Amino acid sequence: MLTPSPAGRIAEGITRRFEGLSSTRDRALGEGRQITRLAANSVRATHRGHLGEAERLCGEARDRMTTLKYDLKPYPGIYWAGYVQDAMKEAAEAAIALAIVADRPLPEPADLGVEDAAYLNAMAEAASELRRQVLDRLRENDLPRAEYLLGVMDDIYSALVTVDFPDAITGGLRRTTDALRAVLERTRGDVTMAATQGRVERALREALGSEFAFASAASPDDDAGDSSPEN
Repeated sequence: MLTPSPAGRIAEGITRRFEGLSSTRDRALGEGRQITRLAANSVRATHRGHLGEAERLCGEARDRMTTLKYDLKPYPGIYWAGYVQDAMKEAAEAAIALAIVADRPLPEPADLGVEDAAYLNAMAEAASELRRQVLDRLRENDLPRAEYLLGVMDDIYSALVTVDFPDAITGGLRRTTDALRAVLERTRGDVTMAATQGRVERALREALGSEFAFASAASPDDDAGDSSPEN
């Protein structure tokens, strides 16, 4: 067997390291897809009111993320690649949406094991997801709950617009916040229309009720005035 040249030995060593890096990257991609799938299913369960199932799926996503972070410690280049941070964001979004709908305190980034930029983007997307909750409550004529959720959306937006750093630090938060603003304004319009319609309907019912009451009260007097004793 020929002895590899110095350049050949160096290339072989680099190739082995590349093979390990490629294998780790493939595992991270696959695990990131699983985390994203679990998070999406959790959000759907939250919207359907299946909060126990949503909690279970969030827990599984969080456990997978914890394991993935540990496995990627020797590979910071893969850890900070976009697909890992995207998986973090999806997992955090599911947990934040569940907390809001279940009337629980917002979890902290450390509670979820996610980076700060991923958490802030997740909070923006979770607030956008609340639009569906608001519309569902409006269909159920639960205006107070719809107004409460709209207030939560507004609070989150107001907090996020104060984070003024380059996109390289925030992970494109400005763009995500702009998208939330558009969703927020549409939702505000829907809630305002529902509230206005509700006031109009109440006023009409009150007016019709008053007219009916007046007619009922006047009817006996009219009958008495029209009647005359028989001779």
